Amino acid sequence: MKIAFAVSEAAPFIKTGGLGDVAGALPDALAAAGHEITVFLPLYGRVKHGEYFDRFSFVAGFQTELGWRRQYTGLFTFCEGPGKPRFCFIDNEYYFDRTEGTGIYGEFDDGERFAFFSRAVIESLSRLEFVPDVIHCNDWQTALIPVFLRVFYPEYDGVRTLFTIHNIEYQGIMPFEFAGDVAGLFGKDAESVEFGGDVNLMKGAIERSDAVSTVSQTYSREIMYEYYSHGLHNILSSCSFKLHGIVNGIDTDVYNPATDPYIEANYSADDFDGKAKNKKFLQKTLGLKVNAKTPLIGMVSRLVPHKGIDLVERVIDEIVGCGVQFAVLGTGDERFEEMFRQAHARHPDMISASITFSSRLASQIYAGCDIFLMPSKSEPCGLSQMVAMRYGAVPVVRETGGLKDTVPAYRIIKREGRGFTFWDYNAHEMMGAVRRATAFYRAEPEEFAGLQKRNMLCDFSWSVSVKKYIELYRSLTDGE
Repeated sequence: MKIAFAVSEAAPFIKTGGLGDVAGALPDALAAAGHEITVFLPLYGRVKHGEYFDRFSFVAGFQTELGWRRQYTGLFTFCEGPGKPRFCFIDNEYYFDRTEGTGIYGEFDDGERFAFFSRAVIESLSRLEFVPDVIHCNDWQTALIPVFLRVFYPEYDGVRTLFTIHNIEYQGIMPFEFAGDVAGLFGKDAESVEFGGDVNLMKGAIERSDAVSTVSQTYSREIMYEYYSHGLHNILSSCSFKLHGIVNGIDTDVYNPATDPYIEANYSADDFDGKAKNKKFLQKTLGLKVNAKTPLIGMVSRLVPHKGIDLVERVIDEIVGCGVQFAVLGTGDERFEEMFRQAHARHPDMISASITFSSRLASQIYAGCDIFLMPSKSEPCGLSQMVAMRYGAVPVVRETGGLKDTVPAYRIIKREGRGFTFWDYNAHEMMGAVRRATAFYRAEPEEFAGLQKRNMLCDFSWSVSVKKYIELYRSLTDGE
């Protein structure tokens, strides 16, 4: 199949978060499965001045219409070779080569910038002589592609569209005048992106796409409820017939304790001795009391409310009061950063607070901790819980989104499941799950080790997700 993948960031070229990881890994896995994949990205200044640009090829320069504007568009391509995706970069220095800020998100004219990108992606297809079977769009930055395709491009009537919601919180909301002035949409076409008196680009994509997906099955159901939807529950409920959930994968070559260069001792499910060595190393490195029998909980997270940090705040002294060590790594809200600093000051040999981000230390925490805490209020998919299991850390998670899909509750009697879970968003419910996990660690160390090893053998690679995406693409094209 021929798939166009439109996205605002993708590793290794430009990445600010999980979307960049997905957009780097999924197209690569699709291409490896034998499909023709073209990925479209803005040519940000950081990419143009980065390490890859001297290997880009210029394809064409042309004008793209955007409302009453006609904007220069440069088209560059890059491909590492056969069996790899082709990356196409949309160049316009006014929109994407910003000297102030990050130049990626948070600019005063983000709506116009990504409306231009969306229109330019479609305009590029003829210059590439590439007619995809499916255009796979991602988040609000590419939400106008399904709308533009149906309004302005009847020649692409056979091209199907899939819109993936990675995080419904960010919807691309603009004043209603944006519809006509920037997007060139009027009348019923403008109504397709109108919501609550404003323009809501995500709403337009949900209605105009042939299919909508999210990054876990549970999240695809949750966002039809007001608690999770950020206002779009009725729109999603009316489009539920085309809503799908596919859990993301992780790069199992990068996240591999058998080869990870950042950890003290490499290990695997078959050769598990290195896990204990990493725990001892982590305790020494972080200034925690070295004790192999003390349960060590790890957390690698942004320190923001929807990650459940407020629950930890309420019971952190209670956690260490149970004789449990706690190692946290991350940055975020100043309130939570200071909370962890003060907790470390109160319990210096039991709590470590690394208020920074370090890939090296993240690997060391995954490898050294016994239990991994992820009590998110909402979590579309989540990657950290899968990485933790890959490194033999037993997760304690709230039953939401991808956490529920990837961490079925462990049933001690049946010896099945992957971790310890709680449902109600409540600090003491979370504390109950922590107590169950640590009690199991102390009472049945051999069974606990067996759970760690079984989790390490779970297949969290992209190969599982790719098969489901291919099935979805084929369903949109009637199997062609």
